[in-house]
Amino acid sequence: MAQRRLAVLSSHLLQTDPVLPSATHRRAGPVEPLDLASTSSCCAGGGDAGRDEEKGCVFCRIIRDESPAFKLYEDDVCICILDSNPLILGHSLIIPKSHFPSLEATPPPVVAAMCSKIPFLSSCIMKATQCDSFNLLVNNGSAAGQTHLHIIPRKAGDELWRSESCRRHPIESNQEIDHLVNSIRHLVSSSSSQQ
Repeated sequence: MAQRRLAVLSSHLLQTDPVLPSATHRRAGPVEPLDLASTSSCCAGGGDAGRDEEKGCVFCRIIRDESPAFKLYEDDVCICILDSNPLILGHSLIIPKSHFPSLEATPPPVVAAMCSKIPFLSSCIMKATQCDSFNLLVNNGSAAGQTHLHIIPRKAGDELWRSESCRRHPIESNQEIDHLVNSIRHLVSSSSSQQ
């Protein structure tokens, strides 16, 4: 059933007519990724260090069709794939086709293009997984796994996040919080005046 949903999702997300997997791919067991390889090249920000980083980047290898992935959507700027280690069925990633080590290094038009796909892709993913909600997470920087967006379908009571069952404590004004607020406000003000 999951393979059928993936095929249906893929058929709705692709702008061109996809080649659906053969009947052997619909049986139980491991499923081969759909052959929806990107024809674009992933380019690093420049310099030899950037090229070395690009060579080791799993996303760059997927975009260059050197690593397998279940591609759900592709355009000139980004791709959407199923997460290879999903938190829940349908957990997907929106990835820029060019290599950017952080959100700050990603050009605003690329961020805008990725974000503009969220309503469309999340709707398709929620329908295919029979969910009515989703979490949107942003990974930013090498420690967080480069720059990409996660769409994680959710159902009531799925208890995906431990924090949902934890009791939260209201924030209180104290020296630490006041310092944090003032520091962020100062940085926002300084950054806004430079833009």
